[in-house]
Amino acid sequence: MNILTKYFPTLTPEQTTQFAQLYDLYADWNAKINVISRKDIENLYEHHVLHSLGIAKVITFRPGTRVMDLGCGGGFPGIPLAILFPDVHFHLVDSIGKKVRVAQEVATVIGLKNVEFSHARGEDIKTKYDFVVTRAVMSLAELIKCVRKNIDSTQHNSLPNGIIALKGGELEGEMAPMRKICTTWDLSQYFKEPFFETKKVVHVTINNK
Repeated sequence: MNILTKYFPTLTPEQTTQFAQLYDLYADWNAKINVISRKDIENLYEHHVLHSLGIAKVITFRPGTRVMDLGCGGGFPGIPLAILFPDVHFHLVDSIGKKVRVAQEVATVIGLKNVEFSHARGEDIKTKYDFVVTRAVMSLAELIKCVRKNIDSTQHNSLPNGIIALKGGELEGEMAPMRKICTTWDLSQYFKEPFFETKKVVHVTINNK
């Protein structure tokens, strides 16, 4: 938890309590269903929760914003972002039912009111959102093809509507065809731990006007 308060010092008591509950909940579920690498559960706050909140370093979602987390797995980045932005609506979607169930149970226990869940593929979701967030789900080209239909044309935020993806490693080749619509931020400029040296936030503008 100390790593969260270090980078997000203005958390409310309720948010602090919700974040603090995550470790025991995920450790318990992970013993039954492998939603996080068994070796990595000790690094839950750094590698999963703080990594998810990297998105909050490049945008502060305005109240009323609608966000889909595609390929949410056990709830990342959706659940940490939903805790941080209680006035934003999050729809967590994954094609693996047992992972959606874990995310749903965690959200229920910590009392999140601004989330909904679907066991579905991205192609099946027809609703409109301001942003689609993801963490290493598929290539940007595949992602754009899958979710272009879901991006609303009305703007509410400091970044244009589109995709916000957490990515790692070498991205030059993947981003080359869409350089004009992409912006990237190195998470190492916000978080000093070695884990973040190769991690990035990528924003892709999708204009459906």
